[in-house]
Amino acid sequence: MPESDHVVENRALWTQSNVAYTDETARKSWSREEITWGIFGIPERELGALGDVTGLDVIELGCGTAYFSALLARRGARPVGVDITPAQLDTTRRCQLEFGLEFPLIEANAETVPLEDATFDLAFSEYGASLWCDPYKWIPEAARLLRPDGRLVFMTNTPLALLCAIEEPDTTSETLQRPQQGMHRIAWLDGGVEFHLGHGDMLRVLRQSGFEVEALIELFAPADAEDHNYYDYVTADWARKWPAEEIWAARKIA
Repeated sequence: MPESDHVVENRALWTQSNVAYTDETARKSWSREEITWGIFGIPERELGALGDVTGLDVIELGCGTAYFSALLARRGARPVGVDITPAQLDTTRRCQLEFGLEFPLIEANAETVPLEDATFDLAFSEYGASLWCDPYKWIPEAARLLRPDGRLVFMTNTPLALLCAIEEPDTTSETLQRPQQGMHRIAWLDGGVEFHLGHGDMLRVLRQSGFEVEALIELFAPADAEDHNYYDYVTADWARKWPAEEIWAARKIA
């Protein structure tokens, strides 16, 4: 089937970004011992979003360089990484060889994954499908891939952060910049198409896809956080006052 325009555009963006996101940077992510969330590194041990993953079949939707899958594999999970960008998957394969940690990788759009129904216990996304794929397509697809009682955990930006986002310069204002009414697909001037929903619409698509929401965790920057040296679209000062990122956890109704 012909690819959607956002798939073509986002693959081109991440092919280019992969050049800047060097193997050395990927290695640092693969070398991490602790699972942390977001640009300010909130520890999973404080949030408990994932729970025990030992023995779970896991699919990472929009895995990029799959460092998160590597972290889960070290904790006894059996991950499969899915991504649309060959360059990112090539980086992942080099890291797998270097770290001696192999798991399957699939080049595919997370909106249409070429795997059988009810194959996984956990589906997750950290700024992968949760940001770059249409939630009206990838969330039902995640439900299809999960076994009954399986969990979906994903992180993305908060609606508030998007409503306050400024493109030039790339930063986040303390005042609203766009309406929430009709928020869904956002095409940025410098390339890339993101997808964002308000909380009401996100709850609706999750429930319609057969999920029961367990948690919505809004992430604030810690008191001692500093601005991120790469993802500088939001300052630590802004994120101490308002949540810039959020984690959703939902369970597929058996």
